[in-house]
Amino acid sequence: MTPEIFKYALTALFVLLTFGLSYIGMKKTKDMKGYAIGNKDMNPYLIGITMAASIASTATFVINPGFVYVHGLSAYVHYGIAASAGILTAFLLLTKGFRNIGDAAGSLTIPDWIFHRYGNRGLSLFFAGINLLSITFVVLILVGCSILMAQLFGIDQKVALTITLLFVFSYVLMGGTYAHAYTNTFQGIMMLGIALFLFFGGVKYFDGGFMNALQGVSANYASIYNPESPLYYDFISVFASGFIITFALMMQPHILTKVLYIKSDEDVNKFIGTTVVVGLCFSLIMFIGFFAKLKGLDIARQDTVVVQYIVSEYATSSWGMYFLAFVSISLLAAGMSTLDGILVSLSAMVVNDIYKPLAKNGQLDPKKALWLSRGVLIGVGLFSYALAYNPPKLVGLFAQKGVYGLAAASLVPILFGVLYKKGLPLWVVSTAAMIGLFGHLIMNLFLGVANPAVSSTYAIFMSLGFTFISLFFVGRGEVQKSQTA
Repeated sequence: MTPEIFKYALTALFVLLTFGLSYIGMKKTKDMKGYAIGNKDMNPYLIGITMAASIASTATFVINPGFVYVHGLSAYVHYGIAASAGILTAFLLLTKGFRNIGDAAGSLTIPDWIFHRYGNRGLSLFFAGINLLSITFVVLILVGCSILMAQLFGIDQKVALTITLLFVFSYVLMGGTYAHAYTNTFQGIMMLGIALFLFFGGVKYFDGGFMNALQGVSANYASIYNPESPLYYDFISVFASGFIITFALMMQPHILTKVLYIKSDEDVNKFIGTTVVVGLCFSLIMFIGFFAKLKGLDIARQDTVVVQYIVSEYATSSWGMYFLAFVSISLLAAGMSTLDGILVSLSAMVVNDIYKPLAKNGQLDPKKALWLSRGVLIGVGLFSYALAYNPPKLVGLFAQKGVYGLAAASLVPILFGVLYKKGLPLWVVSTAAMIGLFGHLIMNLFLGVANPAVSSTYAIFMSLGFTFISLFFVGRGEVQKSQTA
């Protein structure tokens, strides 16, 4: 079998397996609840792999290695170390509490959880609206997948974009959460194998020692704080922002709602352990940024670093062309594993948290809700396609502007909703959310804070500061009232 035939045969197998798993998922999806969070009959290890694959995505496997290639060790510490610590901390602090509150209320989405926690439909609608900022991440993934597909099949990137969109949306339309979880497990196993293989295959470039190799590029490239970098140059931009924003990103609708798939508290530790171990293995893919730099590759567009490294490393050998096809399909799977999760959460959210509350008497037939969610999915796809057709130059930063704003707005309502057992005044929660969102956007778009992780981190600090100060005075007011009484 020639490499060309192998490539198409492997692609066909991937497509068939994906649609087969989606069909199995479709048979289990009977109503809106099954579409949004499943029927709590999934294995916790499967959910853990699904979660890790959703977190990793195209950003980890395609986009972020480009930042490491350009900015060096500081970028890897930001994305690989600080971010991993943020993920682990968020899971340990929030998973059980969020799941218990969501289970008791029957929540299907993040805005639905917020409604049941705070009892205010206006706040829920606000979060449903700003969760649409996740579309910026959909654009990133579509662009990343189209770059890979164009390289793999030698077709125009816009044609590749169209094919990617049609494929992912079609299988998500079939099975919702079950299709997402089953295909993510399959895709995640592929991603795990490729991440480990590429990492160990490139370790040879650290001959003589890791730090010595990086210092061979430049002292700043090997520095944890890179003074030449406009993005990763001090403690805030490297460590604090990486930890804090990733902690907050765990509250995205396609991530935290996976906790609601879990049946019991006994399964939570299995879920967290699987997610962390698989996620750490995925993060090794970012070393490709180092490998490409140490190999001496001159790459003008940083979003293509992974593709160009793999081609230069493996395309020259006889077996390399076969391996290249497998790697490319696995990298496509990385993007699709997050894309399908975002699509499911967005379509469920629009129907459950926007359309249903505004419908007559707030009632909606379960089967009609299921079909509406699928219709919303098509609308989201067309809008995302229009944005991805002519994407911004650095699509990674474009996505971060929107998604990090959502994360900054979500932190206080979810963190305090889980950990603060007393009643939380609605005005405090809503104002803190506004500070997080608009503080990030104003600093990033108008005040010259170029790194979205830094602007969102400052906004989160302001949001948390406001919340603590407000609760202090609210508490003092309650004490004074009780003393007067």
